[in-house]
Amino acid sequence: MTTIAQVRRGGWWLLEDTVPDDVFTPERLSDEHRMIGRTALEFVTNEVLPNLDGLEQKDWELARQLVRRCGELGLLATDVPEMYGGLALDKVSSVVVTEAMARSASFGATFGAMTGLSIMPILCFGTDAQKQRYLPRLVSGEIVGAYALSESSSGSDALGARARAARQADGSFLLNGEKMWITNGGFADLYVVFAKVDGDHFSAFLVERGASGVSSGAEEHKMGLHGSSTAALILQDVRVPASSLLGEVGRGHKVAFNVLNYGRFKLGASCCGGAKSVVGEAARYAATRKQFGKSIASFGAIKHKIAEMTARLYAFESLLYRTAGLIDLAAVAASDHASGTLTALEEFAVEASIVKVAGSEMLDFLVDENVQIHGGNGYVHDYPAERHYRDARINRIFEGTNEINRLLIPGMLMRRAVKGDLPLIPAAKRLQDELLTAPFDLSGEGPLEGERRLVTGFKKIVILTLGAAMQTWGERITEEQEVLCFIADMAIDALAAESAVLRAGGAQRDGTQAGDLHSVAAQLYVQDAASRIERAAREAIGATLEGDLQKTALAAVRRFAKTSPANTVALRRLLADRTVAKEGYLFQ
Repeated sequence: MTTIAQVRRGGWWLLEDTVPDDVFTPERLSDEHRMIGRTALEFVTNEVLPNLDGLEQKDWELARQLVRRCGELGLLATDVPEMYGGLALDKVSSVVVTEAMARSASFGATFGAMTGLSIMPILCFGTDAQKQRYLPRLVSGEIVGAYALSESSSGSDALGARARAARQADGSFLLNGEKMWITNGGFADLYVVFAKVDGDHFSAFLVERGASGVSSGAEEHKMGLHGSSTAALILQDVRVPASSLLGEVGRGHKVAFNVLNYGRFKLGASCCGGAKSVVGEAARYAATRKQFGKSIASFGAIKHKIAEMTARLYAFESLLYRTAGLIDLAAVAASDHASGTLTALEEFAVEASIVKVAGSEMLDFLVDENVQIHGGNGYVHDYPAERHYRDARINRIFEGTNEINRLLIPGMLMRRAVKGDLPLIPAAKRLQDELLTAPFDLSGEGPLEGERRLVTGFKKIVILTLGAAMQTWGERITEEQEVLCFIADMAIDALAAESAVLRAGGAQRDGTQAGDLHSVAAQLYVQDAASRIERAAREAIGATLEGDLQKTALAAVRRFAKTSPANTVALRRLLADRTVAKEGYLFQ
């Protein structure tokens, strides 16, 4: 991949100034990235989308055929070393492929359960024998994988699992329990199953469908993703050999949480790909639908919607590819592919949660606006807008709910601060001293300088509120979930805004095609983010500080989030008109 100036560490974006050369953007995609992206897109367009009806009618043999076709094209192989039949490509390649697969949300879920939740745990935690046995067959699509973590009584509380694995005298394990909401559950050949050894030690196992006592429940009747299998996995006295243990006894949480980090990141890529389809769909419909003698694309209210959709997607796409670049750099620095991937996923766990929340909520906003632009037609099966709306809703629940991830974001930042891995506490102290001693000068001139100033202010607001919460609540901060969620929202907006501004700045400097529109999209996102961050900060500070400290902090927030007057109506009209003219997302 294109070289980036230096390797960053997770969370350090909050404390450091970053320049455009230090971030990976879609404009830096290599010819290899674009080639595999085209391969994936052509596959989905020519082979998956024409078969949507069959998938939605639960034709799982068709799903298996499409998985095998993915294997033939190398689309399941991006993350896997060549020695196991893979291509050993970077994570940017995985993002590009996952985006394309998301044009069909149902098959995208099938694909994601294979590449992110089945291949990845074996790659990162499997023994050589396990990798040799399973990875080549998963990569080729010969067998289908699934990930069995959730239970009816333990969704977000994964470690509260009731499934049991009893040790046997010969070293094997006897598994009993029921797993719920398993993607590919109805037809998978191999399951990554989590159970407690001797009722206490949370552990992971590789369980084959052919084992005695393994069965699937009925297909769930879901709101969306009708073309994706979701079924319970039932384990009744399933005997598995000691060689089926994945990782170590009692270390299943390492498998689960690191795989979920990657799943969250890949879910963001899926949301990005789905969003690009939706923007194009909305633009084309608005251009052709006529009311009062004119296309609805000429109406200001519709322009506002299309521009907001485009700006939010632009900021998220910038965040996604920036994170992909960081993960790749961290992975390359390690001694081997598997350990490098694992190290990178642990390092950027905060960013993975941010990507998950930001991507799923961005897509939810887009599919809702798409239905609204379609009007009554968006509410019926005849138009894909209705299916997109239903299919997108699960993303806020997948891979840990957005509420759980909102708690994880500040929680992980604080743990790193306490350990000394992230000098957040000294930064908060310095900022507190500045508040009491001197006014702030965040002024500047030049293109996007106002947006850069605001991004700097956004990060200061996050540091201010997080530092105040740590100081006020101490270890009891975990009980203040509302405050933690406000801080998470500010961190998400701050990182997305900075990513958009850095990307736009680089495009402007490099003379990228439509560079002016990059700046417009970044400006619109930052303007909106400023009001959201100020509102969240007021809530968090109001619940955390009192008296003069509260007044001083709120004054600082107003200063940091203060925007200059801008004609955002004109900016949105420009962005919307160009989107409609292209009949799709402008920046691809």
